[in-house]
Parts: sequence; structure tokens; C-alpha cells
Amino acid sequence: MKDKAVYVRSTGASPYKFNEEHPFSPLRAELAETLLEASGALPSESVLEADTALDQELELIHRSEYIKAVRGLSLPVPPASAAGLARRFGLDSEDTPYFVGMHDAAAAIAGGSIAAAEAVMSGRARHAFHMSGGLHHAFPGHGSGFCVYNDAAIAIASVRQKHGARVLYIDTDVHHGDGVQYAFYEDPDVFTYSIHETGKYLFPGTGFTHEKGIDKGFGACCNVPVQPYTEDESWLECFTETVTRVARAFKPDLILSQHGCDAHAYDPLSHVHCSMRIYLEMPRLIRQLAHELCGGRWVALGGGGYDQWRVVPRAWSLVWLVMSDHPLAARLQEPQGRLSPLPQAWLDRWQPQAPATLPRHWLDDTSAWAPMPRRSEITVQNRQAWELASQDF
Repeated sequence: MKDKAVYVRSTGASPYKFNEEHPFSPLRAELAETLLEASGALPSESVLEADTALDQELELIHRSEYIKAVRGLSLPVPPASAAGLARRFGLDSEDTPYFVGMHDAAAAIAGGSIAAAEAVMSGRARHAFHMSGGLHHAFPGHGSGFCVYNDAAIAIASVRQKHGARVLYIDTDVHHGDGVQYAFYEDPDVFTYSIHETGKYLFPGTGFTHEKGIDKGFGACCNVPVQPYTEDESWLECFTETVTRVARAFKPDLILSQHGCDAHAYDPLSHVHCSMRIYLEMPRLIRQLAHELCGGRWVALGGGGYDQWRVVPRAWSLVWLVMSDHPLAARLQEPQGRLSPLPQAWLDRWQPQAPATLPRHWLDDTSAWAPMPRRSEITVQNRQAWELASQDF
């Protein structure tokens, strides 16, 4: 098998779209996948088509009454009780409104993440990437933050049930991975780690350093909240110092990571000021830790990211390039390769539809970016946060 990586595609996920004005769009995955194809980095033999999750799989995390409500609210003509159901189950907000076909699309996403985790745990592949996954804000009985079913938590629960695996969950989305954290807050065999913009200023308002788990799960949770306007150097310092200590202390059987890419300076829904560099460096470190600690077993999911034209395609493609050990990933590490161009065919295909000028290179040229005026103060505050978060490891 060597380091075989599989790219998991859940074809039924494309209808997961709340409305035309909503920032969460399935176009993100299409843009990223076509970028990989144009780069010659996605051979057909690497693609695994996933089945939709069954109700009993969804029920590993979600309550049956919630799944029943999601089904009802997914109908072209919802039941008369729709307004009450939506309000009760968190599906009536501007962030997470119910839509036609919601259950099938969300269950397809969950099925993709289950398939990715099973491919790795069964030995079919060393690594697996499910780009459409990573809906980390959903709770057992309500939707939240653009998320209906929590595919990450469902996939973890599935491998716990089938394989008894100790799982390290690493969340790099700029928003705290609250739904996954609280799904396993009492479980000592699932470690949840999240680096994110502090909940003082950003949804969901949680993820502080004192959140460490409860009962038997106390100590199996680590949060690294960073300050608004954090830049690459400080973000990567926080991530590297903490996730390395956590992983080596926990000694997982599997690493499952969520790669929301909304900590980028272009993202409209956060205040962090990082570049594409972090989206190359973070998967590189996670891959290294997986090989060091758990035989290379690594599952990666997508997540947030709302500059869908300039950021998401590059960031998610970088995860796969690193995971599949593509030569381009190594070239991007070299000084002369840092501004390697994006495929012209991809630019030609999508630029006519894009509302902004698409980037011409894989990584950002940050030489023209104005430094944050509070850079030193932010770095000190972030250092204090990661030192506090990792003091037990």
C-alpha cells in the first residue's frame, strides 16, 4: 500500500445549498476539484465514490427525532408544523435555514466522511481526503453554523464503534470546532484539538483554554484561541507548538483533521490575517505526525472557507497535494517554487465567472501586504494562549 491516498467524492453532496445569497456554496468543492484535475494531481484510480449515510449511522451522533425533523423540513412542501420544527431544531436561522433536499445532501456528506475513515482504518489506504466534509458545528439535536449533520463526529463515532480506535481530531477552521468537541467531551479516547480565532469576537463564542473536557474525558481536549489579525508566523507557532505536544502525548490510532480555510486574510467572515502559507504548512505537519505516531493513518475533511474563488480552491488542493505526496507540494516548499503558477487552463475556465481577479500563483506574495500594526502585541498574547493551552502536555 505504501502511502496510498484516496480522494473521497460524495456526489449527492452538491445540493447542499441553503440559498443563492448564502456564503456556503457547493461551488467551492467544484473549484478545488477542477484545480486538482487541471494540475494533473487527481488520477481516476485515486477517487472513491461514497454511499449516503444510513439513519443508524447518523444516529451515532444525532437524535432520531432530529433526523426525523430534518427529513420533514427537506420536503418540497414541508409539514404544517414546519415553522415550529425549524425553530425547535435550530433550522430557522439566517445561518442555517432549512431547504429542499437538505436531509439527502447532508447524509451524503456524512457518508463521504464515514467512507474516508473506513478506507483508512480498513487498510485500503493510508490517507483519505473528503473535501465536502467538515461540518463541525452541528449538535445531536440541532443544526448550527451552516451545519445540519456533523459528519466529522459521525465518522469518528463510526471508527470508534467498528475498530475501537483512539482518535485525535485536529480542527484548523478559524471557527471553534464546538460540535465535535462536545460530542466527545466525556470520552478519553477521542482527543479534540482546535485552533481558531478567539470566541470573544467570533462565532460560536466558545473554544477557550479552560475547556478541557469533563469526567473521564477531562484532559482530552485542547483549545488554542488566537487574537484577531493574527498573521502566519504567530498562527504557525501556536499550531506547531501545541498540536505536536498533544499528538505525542495522546498517541492516537488515527488522526482526523478538519481544514476550514477561513483564517485567510481574504475571508469575509473572520478577522485573522494569514496567507496561503499556513494551508501548506499545517497539512505537512499533520502528515508527519500521522507517520510518526499512528502508521500514517490520516483522514482529512474540508470545512469553512468563504472566499470561494481566491482561497478555497488553493487551500483544499494543497491538502491533497501534501496528502498524496505530489511533487508540487515539495516544490512549493522551495524558495524558487513559492510562486509556482496555477494552471492556465483552470484560470481560463473560471475567471469569466469570478467576481474578482483570480490569483495567478499557488501561494500568496505577501511582500505588498501591510503588516498588522499590533503584530508584536498579538504575538505575545497568542504565545500566552498556547502556553496555557499546552501546559498539561
